[in-house]
Amino acid sequence: MERFDVAIVGAGPTGLACGIELQKRGLSPVLFDKGCIVNSIYHYPINLVFFTTPELLEIGDIPMTSLNEKPGRTEALKYYRRVADHYKLNVHQYERVLEFDGSDENFTIRTITNVGDAFCYSAKKIILATGYYDIPNRLNVPGEELDKVIHYYREAHPYYNHDVLIVGAKNSASVAALELYWTGARVTLVHRGPGISNNVKYWIKPNIENRIKSGEIKAYFQSWVKEIRPHEVVLETPGGEVILKNDFVFAMTGYRPDFEFMAAHGVHLDPATSKPITNRKTLESERKGVYLAGVIVAGTHTNEIFIENGRFHGKVIADAIANSLELAP
Repeated sequence: MERFDVAIVGAGPTGLACGIELQKRGLSPVLFDKGCIVNSIYHYPINLVFFTTPELLEIGDIPMTSLNEKPGRTEALKYYRRVADHYKLNVHQYERVLEFDGSDENFTIRTITNVGDAFCYSAKKIILATGYYDIPNRLNVPGEELDKVIHYYREAHPYYNHDVLIVGAKNSASVAALELYWTGARVTLVHRGPGISNNVKYWIKPNIENRIKSGEIKAYFQSWVKEIRPHEVVLETPGGEVILKNDFVFAMTGYRPDFEFMAAHGVHLDPATSKPITNRKTLESERKGVYLAGVIVAGTHTNEIFIENGRFHGKVIADAIANSLELAP
């Protein structure tokens, strides 16, 4: 059985930052991800541009450069690969953590690879940095299991000359609606609220609102999906039930952390805040030796923590672990 000081579940930017900070303190971390390195960013829309400047995505004191003021998805992928190479991080890609048991300073981690090989490791500490992008918020309506229902928008080309419904009115929904419209899809948007979210990026909001105003994109507000059928969708609107011809549904309803995995391993939400119970100074959870990093610290409040601030969790946790193991500099 391979032994490590710390096992990190998740190899996104925050997980990588944790690994770097642990190595700087002389500890041996191993990172596991069920997908590729920075798997969530890889699954972002192909043409995505971050709503931030390069320096706010940096980890490990490695500068990030960009051709434009704001970096894109491809630049971010290249950057995080370069950081992982520079620090020679031990990242096990396509290896899912099934479970871990044991106690502080003596955990056993069981994993399985994407080809079915099973492994077992030992670690003194555990860091959960699994993000929230893997589990979509479901509509919970009849027909949601149909293959035409998509929770992740990547690019518009495959939907040219098709009838597409967008569910939601935040950034992801607005970008998807615009790109699909520009590519020749017939786009309808449905949202429970009164209009496009005020949090939509300032250069996107007037664009989507103008397309709706002109009728180029049809929109139903204060409305919701009632049923999804193979060739139709049924909407509940203020004017009554509406049935639309439909080929694809993009349910851009947001995502959530894997609360079930956390609860199964002794990490629960505070009923008053809907956030996992942690020590604010160390980010150690209620289960001794298990730490939380990145957006999962925010629980259901996924709009509070992003790469820009989650990357600093690495230093906080690494200091706490080093002190716990009496390895502080």
